[in-house]
Amino acid sequence: MSTMYVPALAAFGGSAFGAVSSIVSGWAAQRRKRRERHHHRSFSSRESLYRSFVEEASRLYADALVRNESEISELVRLHALIGRMRIVSSNDVISAAERTGRLIIETYLAPNPTFAELAASLDKEIDPLRDFGEACRRELLSLSSR
Repeated sequence: MSTMYVPALAAFGGSAFGAVSSIVSGWAAQRRKRRERHHHRSFSSRESLYRSFVEEASRLYADALVRNESEISELVRLHALIGRMRIVSSNDVISAAERTGRLIIETYLAPNPTFAELAASLDKEIDPLRDFGEACRRELLSLSSR
């Protein structure tokens, strides 16, 4: 092999290596950005879903405390939110949401408490959404630490 080919091959090898490394680093950066974007969308979506559930469950629980009868159509949105959670949430969150739904139905079926009974139950820290909120917080913290 002639000595004049060595510098030409070295230059070609260097430029090929530079091109390949540019392509690989660009691909890795885009992949990382896509993954971060997907993670952020998933996190935001779950946050929004949990917020909707808390709002709907709170409204229904308050309604159940003052009324003995509920129309099934009012419970549909709550169960639809639980169904959406079954797709994206952990088992802990789903179980807590189902317990909250059962508590709301049981509250509708129970006699309405008087204001004094309600005030007494508040001393016992009755919070129908506590377990659900804690399960959501654990899940969202585990997602953000990934």
